[in-house]
Amino acid sequence: MLFILTAIDKPNSLALRLSVRDEHLNFASKTGRIRLGGPFLDAKGEMCGSLMIVEAADLEDARAWHASDPYVKAGLFASSDIRPWKPTYNPCEAKL
Repeated sequence: MLFILTAIDKPNSLALRLSVRDEHLNFASKTGRIRLGGPFLDAKGEMCGSLMIVEAADLEDARAWHASDPYVKAGLFASSDIRPWKPTYNPCEAKL
């Protein structure tokens, strides 16, 4: 099952994001759950949040996975939301 995870960084937290980024990317690679993802950008082009399409057994599994993310453990996000998602239009043929 796929889920859309959106997370917004706390204000003025770019330094925190950058300090944990390698750990987050290693976690993403190691767990293999993210099908597509990347940062939101602010008006200056700096990272300020995240969007991920995540594979999980159910919503509780997706939430547990998210709670284990180094970004979450570091307290980067002001808010996050996880919702079930069904791909129905994929003209770029992303492998989801």
